[in-house]
Amino acid sequence: MRLSRELVGYTAKMVVQRLIANEMIETSLVAEVTERVERVMLDELAIEDRINEKVREYMAKYSEEIRRGGVSYQEMFKKIKGELVRREKVIL
Repeated sequence: MRLSRELVGYTAKMVVQRLIANEMIETSLVAEVTERVERVMLDELAIEDRINEKVREYMAKYSEEIRRGGVSYQEMFKKIKGELVRREKVIL
């Protein structure tokens, strides 16, 4: 899932504002908390990017076999990605 850095920053800001408004957190360092939330969100999104890159590597490595098997690119991509997610115990 590709999100712009600006959207992630905006989302982090809204999350922090709502947490404060609902008295779920209390802080005088709103900017620092927002920055940390944004960093965590970007790190989590990077996990999916890393997995997608691994899938592309597998697809390139076994492209001839996939082509001969007559399996669609999207179908094989989803299967390989699902397997990597299970193997690496990641939640997407």
